[in-house]
Amino acid sequence: MTLTQADIDQEIAAEHAAYEKRVADGAPVEHQPRRDYAPYRSSVLRHPKQPPISIDVTQDPELVELSSPAFGERDITEIDNDLTRQHDGEPIGERITVSGRLLDRDGRPLRGQLVEIWQSNSAGRYAHQREQHDAPLDPNFTGVGRTLTDDDGHYHFTTIQPGPYPWRQHLNAWRPAHIHFSIFGSAFTQRLVTQMYFPSDPLFPYDPIIQSVTDDAARQRLVATYDHSLSVPEFSMGYAWDIVLDGPQATWIEEGR
Repeated sequence: MTLTQADIDQEIAAEHAAYEKRVADGAPVEHQPRRDYAPYRSSVLRHPKQPPISIDVTQDPELVELSSPAFGERDITEIDNDLTRQHDGEPIGERITVSGRLLDRDGRPLRGQLVEIWQSNSAGRYAHQREQHDAPLDPNFTGVGRTLTDDDGHYHFTTIQPGPYPWRQHLNAWRPAHIHFSIFGSAFTQRLVTQMYFPSDPLFPYDPIIQSVTDDAARQRLVATYDHSLSVPEFSMGYAWDIVLDGPQATWIEEGR
């Protein structure tokens, strides 16, 4: 039997009701989603069920780093954080500026941290060989960028508003527009990954990935704020989004996914 959006809607409502009851009965607020969140089928199927494997790095301290993925094999350049300037032509779509700060639980800035992003193009398609969405590729938009936070923990990207896209978990499944963020820390083993969303997206109620963050306040921390002061005149719209790494105001991280 084909899984429908109505089926997922019922499961999401049941998960939210169960969470609210747990909190009402005295359970702590859950800032992170459960790994076995049923409406997000692929998470249930692939989340880790075994303890982490220890790697002996006594012989080679860089053993983990040698096999870890990265977007670039060179130093960061002045255009790595501007996804609209990485090709010969102009990418298609609404240009946006995304800026914010990387903070610890006490609001202190984290300096010199590598921040990477990747996203779909304005038609909702990734420049990836396994992409199956029947939407046009943009030859002038690859959809990846990176930067380092400054002394005040600020990061800054210029990019294109990503489009929503279908993802085939169930009939008529669509993902809200979003940008993936990665923060590396001082080593790949410290890497954290999350997603930034845009205000008032009509797909929020239907998406089991964002709804897996069952706490309303925690889920709202994934949504950027339109900030007119960040908009560049006659060029781009501006969005502000801070990333808090730990504590009660922490940004949701894709732990174990």
